[in-house]
Amino acid sequence: MPKGVVLLADVMPSFLTKLVAPYFIHRVPYSIRIPCFVALSTVGMSLVAFTPPSQSVAIKLIGVVLASLSSGGGELSFLGLTHYYGHMSLAAWGSGTGGAGLIGSGLYVILTTWLGLSVKTSLLLSASLPLVMLVAFFMVLPREPLHRGVSEDYVPVPDAELQDDDEGRPETFDDIPEDTAAASLLAPGPGVASAAYATHAHGGGKTSFAANLRRARSLFLPYMLPLLLVYIAEYTINQGVAPTLLFPLERSPFSEFRAFYPFYGFLYQLGVFIARSSTPFVRIHHLYLPSLLQVANLVLLTLHALFNFIPSVYLVFAVIFWEGLLGGAVYVNTFAEIMENVPIEEREFSLGATSVSDSGGISVAGFIGMAMEVWLCDWQVQHGRDWCRRIGAS
Repeated sequence: MPKGVVLLADVMPSFLTKLVAPYFIHRVPYSIRIPCFVALSTVGMSLVAFTPPSQSVAIKLIGVVLASLSSGGGELSFLGLTHYYGHMSLAAWGSGTGGAGLIGSGLYVILTTWLGLSVKTSLLLSASLPLVMLVAFFMVLPREPLHRGVSEDYVPVPDAELQDDDEGRPETFDDIPEDTAAASLLAPGPGVASAAYATHAHGGGKTSFAANLRRARSLFLPYMLPLLLVYIAEYTINQGVAPTLLFPLERSPFSEFRAFYPFYGFLYQLGVFIARSSTPFVRIHHLYLPSLLQVANLVLLTLHALFNFIPSVYLVFAVIFWEGLLGGAVYVNTFAEIMENVPIEEREFSLGATSVSDSGGISVAGFIGMAMEVWLCDWQVQHGRDWCRRIGAS
């Protein structure tokens, strides 16, 4: 199956879900969303597992699409949930997604190579993992903050009414009971009183499609664009440049050329995991700086693939690890900035809407990377370095 077809089936449904869903998904309770996404993921991986290799490719692609839909909808929903549980929940989400990338990149190898399981058995075991989300959501996650949140299940102010002055305005925001305001606004900021009153007055802050479009436009420059840039740069490196970052085997710790790329992937995921776990200790407020540094990494590694001027593979290891740090830092700090700076009544939508940038960046990078890998490999062969053509040889 062509890699480009698999890429489209894997990335595009997630991208389209994140692009469209934030404008209507708030009408679907989380208690319905999560089981639906778990079912999509499980069914998708099961279709891939149960379809024999010699039979319909279309059925396998449908399975990939279903899993991708689950991934996109699940990410924007869980990011939205962090609005109800404060900044530490965002740090936990970032650390968990970073750890998933680190473990997931090696899980298939562990199951098939180390444990000797068949491909079908390995996929079926992986298909059962989304069920853990049901346990986490319905049994582990405290439900009270969600029930009393701003966007769903609005709790009226008990035994109190806002009193109007002679001009018909509320006398003071202090008339809102403290426990109601605290329950609705779990991450207090400068707009706490006004947001609490707005929620009370308008019955939960339901907003129109046009208003959400205006919100999305306001998110583009400060949050979406740096996240988009960093994902385009790092996934172009991962998919288009890294397969050609090869050295003579006698100057490397490897015995086969095919060992370079998986190790680059491990270093990248390790950097992502560390950076996504870092917000309780280190915060980055200027998101464009690490995004532009990631673009500089892309330029540096592309030039090396062309002109072979980096003297040691260990320096490339350091750059790939640094790439992961930058990518993970921009991801988690983008959403941390939204948690801090976006008004509370707009925060849940903003967290979900901004997540479209990572899938969008991966989609763009996928097409760029497919062309770059072929071009760089051909260039290297023409200049006497045919290592990229020897990947897979013993």
